[in-house]
Amino acid sequence: MNASVRAVVVHAPHDLRVEDFALETPGPGEVEVAIERGGICGSDLHYYHDGGFGTVRIKAPMVLGHEIAGRVTSVGPGVTRVSAGMRVAVDPGRACGTCRFCTRGLQAHCLEMRFFGSAMRFPHVNGGFRERLVCSEAQAVPVKEGVGPETAVFAEPLAVCLHAANRAGPLAGKRVLVTGCGPIGALTIIVARHFGAREIVATDVAARTLGVARTVGADTALDVAADSGALDPFKTDKGFFDVAFECSGHKSGIADAISAVRPRGTIVQVGLGGLDVPFPLNAVVAKEIDFKGTFRFYEEFEQAVALLGSGRIDVAPLHSATLPVERAKEAFDLASDKSQSMKVQLAF
Repeated sequence: MNASVRAVVVHAPHDLRVEDFALETPGPGEVEVAIERGGICGSDLHYYHDGGFGTVRIKAPMVLGHEIAGRVTSVGPGVTRVSAGMRVAVDPGRACGTCRFCTRGLQAHCLEMRFFGSAMRFPHVNGGFRERLVCSEAQAVPVKEGVGPETAVFAEPLAVCLHAANRAGPLAGKRVLVTGCGPIGALTIIVARHFGAREIVATDVAARTLGVARTVGADTALDVAADSGALDPFKTDKGFFDVAFECSGHKSGIADAISAVRPRGTIVQVGLGGLDVPFPLNAVVAKEIDFKGTFRFYEEFEQAVALLGSGRIDVAPLHSATLPVERAKEAFDLASDKSQSMKVQLAF
């Protein structure tokens, strides 16, 4: 009988099961990792509630999860970077290294990207919410001794925000707006503060979320649900902010960012919206705004692991709860309730 591990598998909207999944064996250049923690991401919630997002749909049962950390249990031939017993954060993306984007240093846009817990390809790429998984040696990034799995698991979302900051350019001395303060927005605030932003203003529609935004470094946190005009003072005289990170993906957040950024300022679009989001194109043109997309990360993953190990940032305020894998459905329901949680983790 083949060995198996427990895994969190989505079959259809609201059909989430903890079931047996085949245990893999590491080959040359690969490592086996015993997963200790997994962070529930917004995309995991989309699969759970809606069966996908946009045109990406689940066509077969799939193991969820791409924010993962654990300990190396065994290594395949030729592995030299890690050894059994080491704690690692697992980079969920595996670029091919040979396509026209990889060879230009744009691995995040790899034409053959395999990303844990993604239904973009078929057969789907199973994710990391399982007791053990096998990944390439390059994906297993060693974590500094003393950094716990509850911290290491933040490497993936932190890498997303570091890449967004790289897209924005230097932030030292800049006035920064962050619209949408869920986990990615809150981590973006942490990153902006780390890189020396002069002033950070955050907006959201939930009081609890705004409280976390203040805790992690926002100078001002505005509830735009309670007061739709809260950002208006920053929109006068063609705008106030040098840089805006739009993390909500909502039409109102995009409109606010465009109105509040000064002429020739920069907007980095971090949040994903629907397929038909209204866009105030005339204002972008008239104000000569640099509007930039940001997608995943590459070299920023190792930077994120190093930053988490440095002790110079604190992600603990984002960690709301940890539930055992047996209570996965309860954990997903809790993660869906933004009035109670910011980032919920699964323990394996």
